[in-house]
Amino acid sequence: MIAYVKTQGARIVKEGRHLLVRKGDGIYNTLFTYKLDQLLLFGNIEITHSAMCQIMRNNIDTVFLTRFGRYLGRLAPVESKNVFLHKRQYRLLDDPDFGLRLAKVIVAGKLSNMATLLMRIKRSRKKPEAGNAAAQIQDLLAKLAAAESVDSVRGYEGRGGALFFKVFRCGLVSDMDFSKRVRRPPTDPVNAVLSLLYTFLMNRVYSAVRVAGLDPYPGFLHSIDYGRYSLVLDLMEEFRSIIAETLTLSLFNLNILQEEDFIREEPPKKASVDSETEVTPDVTADPIGLISVSDAESVEFDLPEQRMEETPAQPAQVTGKYPVKLRQEAFKRVIDAFEKKLTTTFFYPPAERQLTYGDAIIFQAGHYRKVIEGEVDVYQPILLK
Repeated sequence: MIAYVKTQGARIVKEGRHLLVRKGDGIYNTLFTYKLDQLLLFGNIEITHSAMCQIMRNNIDTVFLTRFGRYLGRLAPVESKNVFLHKRQYRLLDDPDFGLRLAKVIVAGKLSNMATLLMRIKRSRKKPEAGNAAAQIQDLLAKLAAAESVDSVRGYEGRGGALFFKVFRCGLVSDMDFSKRVRRPPTDPVNAVLSLLYTFLMNRVYSAVRVAGLDPYPGFLHSIDYGRYSLVLDLMEEFRSIIAETLTLSLFNLNILQEEDFIREEPPKKASVDSETEVTPDVTADPIGLISVSDAESVEFDLPEQRMEETPAQPAQVTGKYPVKLRQEAFKRVIDAFEKKLTTTFFYPPAERQLTYGDAIIFQAGHYRKVIEGEVDVYQPILLK
């Protein structure tokens, strides 16, 4: 069970073997710790000491985010004790052939899923440009197979992503002012939802990696760096189109989200100066001079910190547009849709049975572990059909 707590000013307290979400004298929810796998806290949420001890005793992955979905950090369960598995993970970082093979199959899975989604868009929306982009992405697969370095693999992945997002709007009934992928800050509703869903997905993949007993830091497609969950980012790639991008299309095309569900953050207008009375600007209102900034002022959501991305940290993109964020009532609809998506079942060939998407994420992390331990020769990403 995954629980999301969004009520600002709420406190999580322990009562017996359970946790209560309280605000004032009211009880908003009861959380049964034996059912709880992950707890996501948005904004101003307090946890009492006894509740925190209960969370840690039950190995509940607890994620802290700003009110609008920006990742801050986490209270993680006890580290895996399998030092031999971790040692093997790090030893394989020095095996360039192994790293290249693994990076290739990860990117091949991502490119294949993007191409499949674009072909669906071509057929359902009668958009030939989506089909053309899908063909170009498929052409990259042959070049990917011949790549001789991980840097080349990353180049093909980047090229595929650029082709994909260039025509992604073709899958939307209304493009909602989307023209390309803009991360920090998102400047249109579609980018805002994509970023939020990627954050949710990252947290589920991180949890699956920990369930598998793996160290989340050593990866092969995403280079290792201080504080970068490279393995989590690697295993996310195949699920981006399967979960986040298809769900984004559904949210807008089914009118679950509409233009009025978003706020465009325009800077405050300058106060007019009367010709006779000069008004001195309030210097304390300048956010640069504040010691801290409240959660309400952090409007963009994305993967945890730019440091986790393949490229070095970049300044916010200058687009001439203002940041966009979801209204709180719409935010809940996105969470509900994400959880419903993850409980949807499909036939999962490696297990030869029906699995939910949420269970498949855990299964894939376990499959990756078998590759690391040498039980399986090749990692097989999940592919859209």
